Amino acid sequence: MQRVKVGVIGLAAIILLIGLASVIIGSATRERPVSVIGAPQPEVVANMALGNNQMPVAEPLAELGVAPTSNAQAPAGVQ
Repeated sequence: MQRVKVGVIGLAAIILLIGLASVIIGSATRERPVSVIGAPQPEVVANMALGNNQMPVAEPLAELGVAPTSNAQAPAGVQ
């Protein structure tokens, strides 16, 4: 019977410690992040990413200057 009591007390202590750790970690993650001057702002970065994706690129290599465009016109003096 004494072993059962020790086992139940040990189990209760472990559950209590897990609950306490959960409360501490939960309160630490609910804190607001500190705003620092010059730090990146997530909403600005998200808006910049949305702005970049608005215009689809048909020929990315031609835009980089690596390959000629498929609809490139010949210069005025060349035929």
